[in-house]
Amino acid sequence: MKAYFQTDQGRVRPHNEDDGGVFYNRTGQMLAIIADGMGGHQAGDVASKMATSFVRDKWQQTDDFNSSEASETWLKETLEEANLALLEHAQNNEACAGMGTTVVGVICTDEFIAVAHVGDSRCYKLSGEGFVQITEDHSLVNELVRSGQISEEDAEHHPRKNVLLKALGTETDIAADTQSMKWERENKLLLCSDGLTNKVTDEELSSFIKKDPDLGAVSNDMVELANNRGGEDNISLVIVHHDTTVEEGET
Repeated sequence: MKAYFQTDQGRVRPHNEDDGGVFYNRTGQMLAIIADGMGGHQAGDVASKMATSFVRDKWQQTDDFNSSEASETWLKETLEEANLALLEHAQNNEACAGMGTTVVGVICTDEFIAVAHVGDSRCYKLSGEGFVQITEDHSLVNELVRSGQISEEDAEHHPRKNVLLKALGTETDIAADTQSMKWERENKLLLCSDGLTNKVTDEELSSFIKKDPDLGAVSNDMVELANNRGGEDNISLVIVHHDTTVEEGET
């Protein structure tokens, strides 16, 4: 199994409030994560780094997960604990008041994946059934689309497009959405922040993911396109390929 993580400040933001990575537990199982922070001053990058580090540290102390149910439970409970840790940090540090972060994390085993997310950072899956977004944005415009109040086309240019309904670190009771599904050879995953999806269409993302086995080259191409179209936000992504070979520079 191969994975590649990349994060880019973009062309407008003064600093990068995204974080993420690819991490392994004690039996070599993989967890991929993307977090997109928000908050005044530099509180956003504190939130995303704290969330990523919290999940990473707990993951690296776990052993083999052999059921999707156990994997989902671990993700849900770990994100609940991370949420409380962020809240406590914000309460004790005035500069971090109001901080929060989206998060999407995936446990990848040989047979299945378990996905958890809070906010609008996304996970897509490429399989024989096509390229599909498997998370549902916790955002105002997505709720408006779901309820039929606006169209998907309207959502693309809605003035409140960036309003989240749920984010880690913003309130005491935050529950991640979790799911699990089959994970087969040659399937791929794309985890990403909205700095990518606000600039690159799903059709373009699908084309990138399908066309090149070099995960680093694909990642660079997607980031470059997002930047060429304005790069107003930080851009972060993880690509995972269910393959047994490992290329130089990849994990």
